[in-house]
Amino acid sequence: MSITIGSLTELLQYEGQELGISPYHRITQEQINQFAAATLDFQWIHLDAERAKTESPFGATIAHGYLTVALLPYLWNQIVTIENLKMQVNYEVESLRFNQAVTVDSQVQLRAKLLTVKDLRGIAKARIEVALNIEGSRKPAYTGIITFLYHFDNPAQ
Repeated sequence: MSITIGSLTELLQYEGQELGISPYHRITQEQINQFAAATLDFQWIHLDAERAKTESPFGATIAHGYLTVALLPYLWNQIVTIENLKMQVNYEVESLRFNQAVTVDSQVQLRAKLLTVKDLRGIAKARIEVALNIEGSRKPAYTGIITFLYHFDNPAQ
């Protein structure tokens, strides 16, 4: 169940709080292939299942690290629903550390904590501590801090 936030004032109420964990999302080979095509990153470790099975230390193809990062807004929106919004802008990624590869058909989920919210003349600057968990693994795929800018229709509501 996601948290619904409709204004800068409401967002400020969650500052410093763990906001939750998204549902699991399965990383499929089709998704990996589409990401490779979109980014022109055709490294065999992502695409060649037979070679990955025999030559890779992971025993299977792995998701591009940036594919897992690109899932951040989608998974974040499973935790928090922002309403009354003109637009959301991806602003910053800081301290991102890849800890473990995500093999094909793994299920991942995002854990998020809202660190700070700043009011930039009606635009909310939200810094969020994130960890991408892999089902069955104690070590997250990555950890870091992301920042979104929220342009609310009516920030004072």
